Amino acid sequence: MARLLTLCLVLFLGTVNAAGPKFAPYFDVTFLNPGLPAVSAASGQNDFTLAFVLGSAQGCVPTWAVQYDLNDPTILNPIKEVQAKGGEMILAFGGALGNYLEHMCTTAEDLARAYKIALDTVGSNHLDIDVEAPINLDVVNRALAMVQQERPQVTVSYTLMVQADDFGLNPALGVDTLVSAKRHGVRVDIVNAMTMEFPSSRENWADAVIAAANATVYQMKEIWPEKSHTELKKMLGVTPMIGRNFNGKRFEVPHAHQLVQWANDNHIGFLSFWSSGRDNGGCDGQVSPICSGVPQDPYEFTRIFQGFRG
Repeated sequence: MARLLTLCLVLFLGTVNAAGPKFAPYFDVTFLNPGLPAVSAASGQNDFTLAFVLGSAQGCVPTWAVQYDLNDPTILNPIKEVQAKGGEMILAFGGALGNYLEHMCTTAEDLARAYKIALDTVGSNHLDIDVEAPINLDVVNRALAMVQQERPQVTVSYTLMVQADDFGLNPALGVDTLVSAKRHGVRVDIVNAMTMEFPSSRENWADAVIAAANATVYQMKEIWPEKSHTELKKMLGVTPMIGRNFNGKRFEVPHAHQLVQWANDNHIGFLSFWSSGRDNGGCDGQVSPICSGVPQDPYEFTRIFQGFRG
């Protein structure tokens, strides 16, 4: 009977997005001032994407950014404090820097075990794999399939680099990842387009972000032709970098309003941004990890994105 109930749950979750936050900005857990509880209190935001879970000097052992053990109270206690207010945490693996856990764990079994340790330590059911470097797709997607087979409630999002606004996701680091996920039986709940640092000739950066998101949906249709356009949009996530980007583009307050309106009109599945630590106007004319570099009120982007209804 237990096996039958599990199978029914798997089949059910395979037809709809599993529950998860609709909006969860990225928070760099190594930023201790202001820490997560202070950001939550000041912004009214309780759901976050925690960046980043990486490997360690010991190999296939999950850590916070290689700097902290996963159960280090310096990082874990603030997370638990926000969770006590009802906050949901998405665990982000990978990213632009650091030792990928997906590189350190050489077998699917070991990687699946590491994913489950991270989920259990934090008390989460949400995995986000941020692919900004080549990974062993067979190992990673076999591991994710193992986790979901054992725990059907676990959601999987892939955060993937955009090649260009009219093109969509990078072929090798994006499309191939999703093709492999489908082949291995991973239920990908969210395809999160990393709409930052890509080339565009559009003057309005919000137009470029939205164009990249639309192009991503058409790529997804090639991978999941059995899904309707509405279903695919419910799988779509969009994550810009607020404020100044390294490529000289600026995602400003009016762009946030435009993106949220488009996201609501199109009923996409998820919004995020990089990052909560930058959501202030404390600097100008530079790209910084601690401020947006554009005029704004404190946590103004967060409050705008909180208007996303899905």
